Amino acid sequence: MFVDTAKIFVRSGDGGNGSVSFRREKYVPLGGPDGGDGGKGGDVILVVDKNMTTLLDFAYRRKYRAEKGGDGSGSKCSGKNGENLYIKVPLGTVVKDVNSDKIMADLSHTGDRCLVAKGGKGGRGNVKFTTSVRQAPNFAEPGMPGEERYISLELKLLADVGLVGFPNVGKSTLLSVVTKAEPKIANYHFTTLSPNLGVVDVKGIRSFVIADIPGIIEGAAEGVGLGTEFLRHIERTRILIHVVDISGIEGRNPVDDFVKINNELKKYDVKLWDKPQIIAANKADILYDNKSFENFKDELKKLGYTRVFKISCATRSGMRELMQETARMLDSIPITDVEINEEDKFIPEEKKFTYSIRKEGNVYIVEGDFVDRLLDSVNVNDPDEWRYFYKVLKNKGVIEDLEKKGIKDGDVVRLNDFEFDYVI
Repeated sequence: MFVDTAKIFVRSGDGGNGSVSFRREKYVPLGGPDGGDGGKGGDVILVVDKNMTTLLDFAYRRKYRAEKGGDGSGSKCSGKNGENLYIKVPLGTVVKDVNSDKIMADLSHTGDRCLVAKGGKGGRGNVKFTTSVRQAPNFAEPGMPGEERYISLELKLLADVGLVGFPNVGKSTLLSVVTKAEPKIANYHFTTLSPNLGVVDVKGIRSFVIADIPGIIEGAAEGVGLGTEFLRHIERTRILIHVVDISGIEGRNPVDDFVKINNELKKYDVKLWDKPQIIAANKADILYDNKSFENFKDELKKLGYTRVFKISCATRSGMRELMQETARMLDSIPITDVEINEEDKFIPEEKKFTYSIRKEGNVYIVEGDFVDRLLDSVNVNDPDEWRYFYKVLKNKGVIEDLEKKGIKDGDVVRLNDFEFDYVI
């Protein structure tokens, strides 16, 4: 099964908690604090696996979590860092943050990787809080929480050439003739339901990768037929071979077919419409005369297209000339990475603990993850730890914000279940 889109949940590991510990040995009864730091949480990293060809694996598993960092311990021992979680994805995968719809990475080269969730930092042990006036701190920091987010994976095939055209014009047959690919071939529309890749292997011609893209009909850019489901797979190509049924055996006009498909490419992305095109006028073996081909060629010349080849996939007539011209054009078009606009790039935000202040009567309530983290790290009933607690509130601007909101001497400040009287 060919699967080219997926949405998964990733969460990095939380950082380990710092340790509250004091050195206690037979001949060192008051050895001082020796609590170690917590270990860093594991990262979640996407890595390219050139052996993968679809995103099928993500249809069965949608949640990924990295390992938590170990807690610190006595003797200044730091906790173990959590193991990073590596998730394999196919070459050509575009990674987006679902919440912002920004692009995190375009994994289009072998060895590419992308950090999608950074592990939390380990908390500091009590040994890190010693000062000249606080020589036996009885508190430590909890570990920082890991990051979590939903990400979308979108596979865009890496091919030099893309085959486009209406259904049943012979794209899959062409692919089977010039490569060793074995796509399904039959005389009905939408025989091909997923993109097929093949390597052109014609004697005397440099090899290149060609992709057969199904499902493009009039209205495809709006979702008709297979719609935009597979148009993304020709975004990376350098050249398009536009296959047209020159015989008109199905009652359609070849020139109209050509114009309609190009209109769909333009609606989807003008960059696709701008790509160099070689026109392959297929099924020439069942033409009654050559006049139809010449008229077709003249009409396309008026539209600015001069590379028109008369071919027959059934008899293999004209195939070598078509592939030679394709190889020649590829040699003149450099391989470039897909450009990502600055406004479309995902910029990770630095983890910050926030708080808000609201007033109920003479009670000022401070809420937020900053409050939770601070209360987790100290015992406010201990005088030494209380001084540290108040110092943090002052350094982080909480006291200043309370004063701006009009707090007076004797008013109550509440943080979760803990309350204290404000004293100027």
